[in-house]
Amino acid sequence: MIAGVLRSPIKWIIANFVAWLIGILWITPFIGIFMTSIRPFSEVVNGWWNIKPFTITFDNYFKALFNPMFSLLKGFINSFIIAVPSTLIPIFLAALAAYAFARFSFPIKNYLFMTLLFLMAVPQQMTIIPIFFMLNSMHLLNTYIGLILVHSSWGIPWITFFLKNYFSLLPIELEEAARVDGASYRQIFFKIVLPVALPGIISAAVLQFAWVWNDFFFALMLIFDSDKMVITQMLPRLKGQYQVDWGLLSSGSILAMIVPVMVYALFNKYYIGGFRGWAMKR
Repeated sequence: MIAGVLRSPIKWIIANFVAWLIGILWITPFIGIFMTSIRPFSEVVNGWWNIKPFTITFDNYFKALFNPMFSLLKGFINSFIIAVPSTLIPIFLAALAAYAFARFSFPIKNYLFMTLLFLMAVPQQMTIIPIFFMLNSMHLLNTYIGLILVHSSWGIPWITFFLKNYFSLLPIELEEAARVDGASYRQIFFKIVLPVALPGIISAAVLQFAWVWNDFFFALMLIFDSDKMVITQMLPRLKGQYQVDWGLLSSGSILAMIVPVMVYALFNKYYIGGFRGWAMKR
């Protein structure tokens, strides 16, 4: 189908026009946010597209990072404290579970896997009340540990599903050869399977980290103290009480999205390789 489009000049022009149109429509809001973040409030109050006058300033970024009430710098630190363990814990546990589902047979295996698929479909709003009372009874409400446990438990089902399919596509001959040489299951998993499956694991880690970093709902419901709030909680509180400072909000939005974008750019090669390997057929 794609080859047919490329062979026809008219179809090629139409396809490029549509692609460019979609790209421009998609990137325009980001251009607007960036332009608003680097200009004084007086210049963008009538629209960021008005470029006369055009004054570049980084005051908004400084005010967002060092806001006296809701400092985004503190939000960065809190988000890292929660996002890093909330990525490493479910990746490790889900990798163990996924390998067991991919390579071993045991009673009610299919029923357990179907349960994981069901848990993936449960919306957050349906579980927040029991989670709230459970953390409260465990004295983990309004704590980093409580939120980390919630994010970790929420990530385990989908990561298990993702890695189970990835492990199933790995050549089993490597594991059989290692088993013949006397390697234990633990050695096979940590020294053979994990290094080979590294692109898939990094893909899952990038997605989990981005999801935790961008989460607002769980943080809003489970964290109350301003000094413990993550960056997504602090960002809407920068709008002000009597007027909305769009420059401040825009600079805060840019700062909040920098980290997941940098993580994706840093691990892009492994990220794409992981999805390519996940989609391959043996």
